[in-house]
Amino acid sequence: MKEETQQQWLQTAQQFQQSMVDTWGKAFESFKNMDLGQAGAKLMAPTTKPPQVSFSPDKLQELQQQFLKDATELWSNSFKGAHVLKDRRFADPAWAANPMAAFTAAAYLLNAKTLAAMADAVDTDDKTRARIRFTVEQLTAAAAPSNFMALNAEAQKKALETNGESISKGLQNLLHDMQQGHISMTDESLFHVGKNVATTEGAVVFENELFQLIEYKPLTDKVYEKPFLLVPPCINKFYILDLQPENSVVRYAVAQGHRTFLVSWRNPDASLAKATWDDYIENAVIKAITVTQEVSGSKTINALGFCVGGTMLGTALAVLAARGEKPVASATFLTSMLDFSDTGVLDLFIDEAFVKYRELEMGKGGLMKGGDLATTFSFLRPNDLVWNYVVGNYLKGETPPPFDLLYWNSDSTNLPGPFYAWYLRNTYLENKLTKPGQATVCGQKVDLGKVDMPVYIYGSREDHIVPINGAYATTQYLPGKKRFVMGASGHIAGVINPPAKNKRCYWVRDDDKLPKTHDEWMQGAVEHPGSWWTDWSTWLAAQAGKQIAAPKTYGKGKHKVIEPAPGRYVLAKA
Repeated sequence: MKEETQQQWLQTAQQFQQSMVDTWGKAFESFKNMDLGQAGAKLMAPTTKPPQVSFSPDKLQELQQQFLKDATELWSNSFKGAHVLKDRRFADPAWAANPMAAFTAAAYLLNAKTLAAMADAVDTDDKTRARIRFTVEQLTAAAAPSNFMALNAEAQKKALETNGESISKGLQNLLHDMQQGHISMTDESLFHVGKNVATTEGAVVFENELFQLIEYKPLTDKVYEKPFLLVPPCINKFYILDLQPENSVVRYAVAQGHRTFLVSWRNPDASLAKATWDDYIENAVIKAITVTQEVSGSKTINALGFCVGGTMLGTALAVLAARGEKPVASATFLTSMLDFSDTGVLDLFIDEAFVKYRELEMGKGGLMKGGDLATTFSFLRPNDLVWNYVVGNYLKGETPPPFDLLYWNSDSTNLPGPFYAWYLRNTYLENKLTKPGQATVCGQKVDLGKVDMPVYIYGSREDHIVPINGAYATTQYLPGKKRFVMGASGHIAGVINPPAKNKRCYWVRDDDKLPKTHDEWMQGAVEHPGSWWTDWSTWLAAQAGKQIAAPKTYGKGKHKVIEPAPGRYVLAKA
């Protein structure tokens, strides 16, 4: 019986393989000399003119020959019962143990590789080619056999081993996630803001319709005379900088002797539907700087901006400089962009038609929903941040492990429509912040060349939100003394890398030279093990002035305690 089954399998594999060859052969022939302008346009954001897309017959013939070679090898391996699946989606032994599952996975990988090669072979402009490649990646990620119970050998094996309990649990997980409106990336029931995340002790000493200002309790008898203000991104909650005591940037700064303040953004609702970029710069970032001065009694402060918070901080500093004011003694920019020439994968979404559409939709009022933003960012890495959890949560009935960073990632925030529309046009589309006098903010012409102060600029090597070239480009526009540091890993993991973990590494140049490009900078960079935090801490201490007695109370004068940290603004859900 076993031999008969094996023969049936081999016959099925042979028929399937021949079908693949015939189908792909016809597909390659149909693509030759074909203008895909109209078809390709359907893959893009709305445009006024369809992109011109075609294929070189010679390139397609080359791809066809490679496919036939790979398909023949796949067929041969089917008879041998040996498929090497070098993809972690198919790493479980259950895939290799099931001939049909192994063949299906191998065939999928071959098809996905061929489609990717065809996307790269498109004869068109670079942006259109990148968009086609991105679309193909999304489609092939969604079509993986691992995403379907009928094809996922590992999920089927688990269902048998648990007598169907994994299927029951998966359905419960699916219903739960449908109710909460997003895929669970971690066990969210284990985290509570203010109890086991965002726990650094402090108090809210100011609030308006846009933000609360938190002052943190000193952990040292003396503090530096210049206080330290953190401006997190308003696209997410502030507690990415204050997750848990062992990985909190806030607590680390406080422990180093800095009198620390932080902006906690309000999660916008309909009452903020008309808030603009100018509102956030004037009434949030600049206001936070002013209140920090008033509470501390210091004429100047040190400031840090993270991601969009860094773009907002840089804009605010340029506005203040245009007014002849320099209340900030030094600035730190963490994975931030002031120059939007290289925006990485996000550039795929941005063109005149897309921005104009958003301006018409919400430029005069409305909200960019936090859930939509979160979904967009997740699909930039679909296998890691979407389908991995679909398979684990729903097909295998697993509860994802507790992870504070992913809990934060799921706690989304809205954005006011006018703010969002201005940001898209003036940064991602037209890159005006780098062009002196081109952007007008709060009635002032923005000129980064007037933002003259010591700055610390950090970029993450594998960042897909703020590419390392984009982070480095800031060095070319600010005239003050600069230090650039590159850390390992991505947008968040690279930043949240406390010294006590002794993980990863960072790069600096001992000569502090800042050539025109990041590639040139790397030629003289030296790798150091561990966290970049210690390098930054040394730099910041040198900007902070003398040490004075730590304050015994929160606030000062009219700025009295409103409520304990983390405050109520951060608790509001999108």
